[in-house]
Amino acid sequence: MKPFEILSALPQWSRLAADAIVDSPAFAMPCRLGDESVMLVLGALPPADAIDLLITLDDEPHVLSLGRCPRFKELEAVWDSRADVPEPILLALVEKDAGAVFQLIENAVHRRLRLVGLAASDSPDARTLFAQVADVVFAITRTPAVVSALGNLRNLDLSHESIRSMSLRAVAEYAAFALPQSDVAGLAVGDAVLLPEIGTVPPGLVVDGRFAVGEGGVSRYDAGELVRVVDAEPADIALGEVLDAADAPHPFDAKPSGPLKLLVGGKAVATGRLDRLGDQSAFIVESTTP
Repeated sequence: MKPFEILSALPQWSRLAADAIVDSPAFAMPCRLGDESVMLVLGALPPADAIDLLITLDDEPHVLSLGRCPRFKELEAVWDSRADVPEPILLALVEKDAGAVFQLIENAVHRRLRLVGLAASDSPDARTLFAQVADVVFAITRTPAVVSALGNLRNLDLSHESIRSMSLRAVAEYAAFALPQSDVAGLAVGDAVLLPEIGTVPPGLVVDGRFAVGEGGVSRYDAGELVRVVDAEPADIALGEVLDAADAPHPFDAKPSGPLKLLVGGKAVATGRLDRLGDQSAFIVESTTP
């Protein structure tokens, strides 16, 4: 599985509403600003000393507040005296200097942007999105259509700490093998189940009951009908560690040191401990589950 597939498989993220995605500190949308590859981030400070523009996105009216920026060279030349510049001339300068920004917004929200005119300066309210891309800061009216377009799970930066620090429950899996159902049903306290895999096959992790993590990377976990030997008690693992294992698969150096469980089809049928039987490792049954 790839990192994005892992995130999408977690209900906490896959069910995230578009509003929550847009408001996430991890929001970072890859975009193009002219010839530059950039990230559109939200939650920036409101642009100071902005030009307020009336625009439409398709037929939906918006106010776009464009902050002062050195890359707007012709606008910069008249910025401090822009109140004295006739509106048609000022709008022509805006379209010339900020055309790449307009194109970026069009591409981000999948709607055609049209510059209508200048807007009266009003205090921003809770329905305004503050954004930054490279050195450009702007604000745009927050509408359901804009939020729906931007609120895609793919627009989250998986390297952000708010995602990487999410805690999941995991157990180490030391062995998986077939065992006749009659043998499973006949397990009793004191029985020994040989585990030749231990010491020869690297252990893996079962994370959130959804992912098998090990030297082969990350895959969807399928308990199946195999008998599995796992730690009796789960431990916490950060989602970031799982994402890293998907990018750079590696074996886990886990060793059984406490109580273990014997699972069949994901259900515990016995608890016990690891011991030696001759020259092999064995699971010693200490209790069984009907």
